[in-house]
Amino acid sequence: MAQTAAVKQSKANARAQKQLGHNTWRKAFMQHYWLYIMMLPALLYMIIFNYLPMTGLYMAFTDFSPFNGDTILESVFGSPFAGLKYFKKLFTGPDFWTLFRNTLSISLANLFFAFPAPIILALMINELYSKRKSKVYQTMMFFPHFLSWVVVSYFVFAFLNVNYGLLNKLVIALGGTRHQWYAEAQYWPLFFVLLKIWKGTGYSMVVYLASITGIDGSLYEAAMLDGATKWQQAKFITLPMLKTVIVMMFILSVGGIFASDFGLFYQVTQGVPNSLYKVASTFDTYVYSALQSNASIGKTAAVSTFQSVACCITILTANFIVSKIDSDSAVF
Repeated sequence: MAQTAAVKQSKANARAQKQLGHNTWRKAFMQHYWLYIMMLPALLYMIIFNYLPMTGLYMAFTDFSPFNGDTILESVFGSPFAGLKYFKKLFTGPDFWTLFRNTLSISLANLFFAFPAPIILALMINELYSKRKSKVYQTMMFFPHFLSWVVVSYFVFAFLNVNYGLLNKLVIALGGTRHQWYAEAQYWPLFFVLLKIWKGTGYSMVVYLASITGIDGSLYEAAMLDGATKWQQAKFITLPMLKTVIVMMFILSVGGIFASDFGLFYQVTQGVPNSLYKVASTFDTYVYSALQSNASIGKTAAVSTFQSVACCITILTANFIVSKIDSDSAVF
């Protein structure tokens, strides 16, 4: 009898605990329901533009055709299963290593040169005594971020035009010869890195500046009383306080190492001409060009799937390594 009573009491306690959990959740929802309502547009955006298109990854394993069903879902899930056929074609095809090399090499170059640039600029602008000059410089550096690559491509064309380009005029003025820049592939890796730094530095710089403004000013005052120079203040106060933000931005940058900037490689090069294919073709431009030429959707989906998996693996690996070194700096 005592054992039966204990079992009943245990069940009653479990029901009470469950009911308490429901009441707590309901109470929290009612207290902050307006926050959930404000979250709905972002949630719908994520579902429609991020998660629903992920069904396209299934196409990489099928012989997809839009005529395999009356609706798009019927066409996707009604297509014959192809297994790893398109992945084999991708890895054994003549274009894979060119795409892999260009995507990875330019991303690594951007990571090496473009990643430190906003940190250095944020430290320099933070040392300006004039707030007006600081705001002017921030605006000047941030402005390129809002420019479309389509607009930037016209600026680049104005510089690189074979007859009227500013760069050719400068080369000729210095005693050089005229260059057909869009036909000379050896210069474009440098152009890509410089354009990435020019366009992307401002956004990251503002992130670092916002973090710097949150550092307690008394730390700098104490350092100045101890005779610390500006470099010592940056080295022993600013950079250590920015460590978490820097590591987070680095992990996110590493996570996108297999995702090239489509506008940079396609728009700026005027559609990746044959003369620049060996240096400007990436996974993103390949997928777009393949779809434009009515290539197999299964093969293009295989490229996108490989790219997504590679990016996921790199960001998880980078975060795992950081978590082992300093768990507080890991993103998740």
